Amino acid sequence: MTSVIPIPVLDLTRYEESLKGEIAARVAEIFSSGRFIMGAVNEEFERKLAEEIGVRHALGVSSGTDALLVALMALGVGPGDEVVTSPFSFFASAGAIARLGARPVFADIEPTTFNLDPDRLAEAITPRTKVVMPVHLYGQAADMDPILEVSGPIPVVEDVCQTVGASYRGRHVGTIGKVAAFSFYPTKNLGAAGDAGAVTTGDDDVAALVANLRLHGETERYRHSRVGGNFRLDSLQAAVLTAKLTRLTEWTARRIAIAERYGEIFFDADFAGRVVVPFVAPGRKHVFHQYVVRVRDRDRVRAKLAEAGIGTAVFYPIPLHLQECFADLGYREGQFPKTEQAAREVLALPMFPQLMDDEIDRVAETLLASAR
Repeated sequence: MTSVIPIPVLDLTRYEESLKGEIAARVAEIFSSGRFIMGAVNEEFERKLAEEIGVRHALGVSSGTDALLVALMALGVGPGDEVVTSPFSFFASAGAIARLGARPVFADIEPTTFNLDPDRLAEAITPRTKVVMPVHLYGQAADMDPILEVSGPIPVVEDVCQTVGASYRGRHVGTIGKVAAFSFYPTKNLGAAGDAGAVTTGDDDVAALVANLRLHGETERYRHSRVGGNFRLDSLQAAVLTAKLTRLTEWTARRIAIAERYGEIFFDADFAGRVVVPFVAPGRKHVFHQYVVRVRDRDRVRAKLAEAGIGTAVFYPIPLHLQECFADLGYREGQFPKTEQAAREVLALPMFPQLMDDEIDRVAETLLASAR
């Protein structure tokens, strides 16, 4: 029996030697300085990230989850408040809301983009709504103009944890709402060597609040104006991210090329409904954090791919409104049908910039054979 070489859904070991060398040199400088928290290395990363996406302020924090948390804290979210978001996302989107004692309120998604449906948003807003938090899922921006219009005076927090480098009608995500949260978890398009995140905003007052909150609310040594948290970004992570940031444009272009190659192979199958390829909405730059297709009988198809040595993932099999920890919110199965259908059908295929063309072809051909 001939063994097959596995194709992982993600491989974080295929970085070029020049990048590894640059990271090693930057890390060595930090050890020489002895400054492991905050400092000049962090300031350099924050400045370059702000320049990259065109925003006034970028503040490094300890993780994407903490970025969401401190962004909501800066807007005063607390007990008795409601925050409207998507039920189809990573847990942290709703978890950060609940940790502040506020209530996550869900609105169903668009079935094509998997993002918050603006038409469902208005139904979810109440007099208690403090924030609207759309999630830019899988690498594509939510439909921000109607979301902002429906939200009116309610501030919008962008969950950009999966979408660094994407744009909406010429505007980078992370620059459109009142404030935005980024994740640089190692698997992200711009990934650290551990947990890391950032908050971006064009509002000077919000930026000052975030800077204060990430340092336990400290205004000067041992004086605290409010209760914040330890949301600081390690200098080692800032060094890694600064080195990688220079490659982000190149890596994004390769992700788009991979998606196009997949799409060309899947064209006929998509037309027949066997494999539904990602939809790129007009006016949006999709950066393909994940390449997610829809397939009928998803779990059977996924098992077939695994037998052929092809890695896949499911993001996300259990919608947030059906999670056990949110049972007290009173949501029921069937309440968000587009979300629940997506949870049954979505399948993420291998996607990372170093994926080779012959690997793309093998993944696609094996999926087509498995989805008959």
